[in-house]
Amino acid sequence: MPFIDSKVTLKLSDEKKNSIKAKLGKAVSILGKGETYLMVGFDDEYDLYFGGNKLEKGAYVSVSLFGQASRDAYNKMTTAICDILEEELDIPGDHVYVTYHGIKDWGWDGSLF
Repeated sequence: MPFIDSKVTLKLSDEKKNSIKAKLGKAVSILGKGETYLMVGFDDEYDLYFGGNKLEKGAYVSVSLFGQASRDAYNKMTTAICDILEEELDIPGDHVYVTYHGIKDWGWDGSLF
């Protein structure tokens, strides 16, 4: 039950969203999760400021998942996310924040897991 929510400073085409979504779908296996229940969201043309300056290219990515993963898995996933954003959008890794949220109670289809 992962949800990866991305806020990026750039305008994203549907083609670019689909490409990033597909790569995140593969990367989520790092966290021991599959793409079957992966939900991905994008908020583009989002104003982000870092160190007091508005970023031309930057991103904040929030990863929520049912349960927990290891610190090593989170580290590898951070690398994968930064690599994807650099490959797809030319956003440097030092302009990307990634947070992880392990969720104990997760609802879907009218009930809790």
